[in-house]
Amino acid sequence: MASGFELVPITPQKTDPAWKHCQMFKNGDKIHLKCLYCGKLFKGGGIHRIKEHLAGHKGNACTCFRVPQEVRLLMRQSLDGSATKRRRKEKIDEVISNITQPSNHVGLFANQVELNSELELVPVQTDSLEPNQSFLVNSKGRADKNKVRRKKQKEQNISIEVLDVTHLNTLLSSERRTDHVDMAIARFLYDIGAPLDSVKSDYFQPMIDAIAFAGPEAVGPSYHNLRGPILKNILEEVKGDFGKFASACEKTGCSLMVEKWSTTTGGAFLSFLIYCPEGTILWKTFDASDYINSSDSLVEVLKQVVEEVEKKIGEKNVLQVITSGEENFCIAGKKLMEMIPSLYWTPCADECIDLILKDFAELDWIRSTLKQAQSMTRFIYNHSAVLNLLRRYTFGKDIIEPGESQFVTNFLTLRRIVDHKPNLQSMVTSPDWMECLHSKDPAGLDLLDHVSSQTFWALCTLITHLTNPLLRLLKIVRSEKRAAMGYVYAGIYRTKEAIKKELMKKEEYMIYWNIINRRLSKTWCSPLHSAGFFLNPKFFYSVEGDMPVDVMSGMFDCIERFVSDTKVQDKIMKEITLYKTISGDLSRKIAVRARDTLHPGELFPHESSPFEHLIDLLFFL
Repeated sequence: MASGFELVPITPQKTDPAWKHCQMFKNGDKIHLKCLYCGKLFKGGGIHRIKEHLAGHKGNACTCFRVPQEVRLLMRQSLDGSATKRRRKEKIDEVISNITQPSNHVGLFANQVELNSELELVPVQTDSLEPNQSFLVNSKGRADKNKVRRKKQKEQNISIEVLDVTHLNTLLSSERRTDHVDMAIARFLYDIGAPLDSVKSDYFQPMIDAIAFAGPEAVGPSYHNLRGPILKNILEEVKGDFGKFASACEKTGCSLMVEKWSTTTGGAFLSFLIYCPEGTILWKTFDASDYINSSDSLVEVLKQVVEEVEKKIGEKNVLQVITSGEENFCIAGKKLMEMIPSLYWTPCADECIDLILKDFAELDWIRSTLKQAQSMTRFIYNHSAVLNLLRRYTFGKDIIEPGESQFVTNFLTLRRIVDHKPNLQSMVTSPDWMECLHSKDPAGLDLLDHVSSQTFWALCTLITHLTNPLLRLLKIVRSEKRAAMGYVYAGIYRTKEAIKKELMKKEEYMIYWNIINRRLSKTWCSPLHSAGFFLNPKFFYSVEGDMPVDVMSGMFDCIERFVSDTKVQDKIMKEITLYKTISGDLSRKIAVRARDTLHPGELFPHESSPFEHLIDLLFFL
């Protein structure tokens, strides 16, 4: 940048979206704007010219070829919106100009009514005229049709001009009404201290629609009605919804999920939720501070809740209890399986994967690399000038990717840093970086050393290759679109194979295999995952050679636990033989193609056999 140019901060009052993608400089009394992506300096034209430059509109500015596609689309939408507003303003001006030159018949009417008043249109009754005005009879006894025609035309002119005034009122007040509604809702939420994500509730927009449907006469419910009759109606509605939920649980079974909540004062609460294909509902929440650390007390609580739920949804329909992987929950879960032989206890898969990532992060060389990456992000995001420079070279993208936990965030961010390696290297070797005052800071020099170090990038790349399979599995486990039971075992297997392929030497990859095996054997060894792998055609038919022993053992264990009738067990074993040999409908080409695209539960939509019922039980947990 030439001398004499002074960087001017962009104030919050500048709300046009294009201000986020440019810098403002002052040279004497003149203001210049600079594109963040290509660096082009505009000495005139204002923010609109920058917007045309980013949007690629030819005419007043050249096109920026380095702008991200999503930014270009945003600028085009902004320009289209401005054009729409301009056309609407021109239309309003045209209507106003027509109204300012009214005919003599509506002159008095227009003077008495303001433009922003609401007018009620009265239809002109042309077929019911008064006798003294309807027909004028001349001396020959014929109606003066010309005079009647002129009378009708005058009345139509009045109706047309009233319509123009009403249309203008609509155009002028539509945005005003929207702002009024937004302000009213905002005042209410701010006044009661409600979290702003309340507007994301599924019931928020239906509430607005119901108020709008009721019209201006709508009156909100009273305090008495909310705590009395309305509450009873909502309760009855919830009971009706639970009836549908219970019917789904009788068909596919359900999982009982236990969440632990800790308070700042050291207290602990347990929340019990029921999950089935119909959705998730909260069963109950209570204070567990007195017995949270006692496995004997925990198992009694778990047993009591399972029995309560089964009274509502049917006996033996709770197939799985999911808890934290803490030691007291592990002991209580195993005791629960002995007390209730028709269900499984399973530790949280999400938590287990997070603990594996934690163990990876505690290895010396990974911990050292993560600290270097953290020092880079800390320096960049603590200095706005450096952050703006980074976003210019990353085309507006950030290098921090937040996750659900500290370790997930660390590895996701490291992966994004690797993805932006060329952009970071371009930034620290650019003239803009040399001119940046913070580049001479100790942290800025460290950033330059890290970005210029081939060793640093080699270590970062290796870490991402080791952790990417776990991050993909974590995404599958957290998916709300489909149950993950049939994919977890394969995900762990593929993670091990990816690590083995990356490191090659047994003494190197066994370090990570041992971490995974230790976590699995300690908290996460469930026959459900083995049976899910066995009954997923996508994975089952891809196995070369004999099926692993633990998979077959887990499959048999699930049959014995979920199906008590020995005759049904024998029938399932016969159908498993057909499943192994790809007999019947499974041999059809359409079924073979569907292995990779359909969820296993969708391949068997009808419970025509005990085997297919078992698939429904497993793949909707």
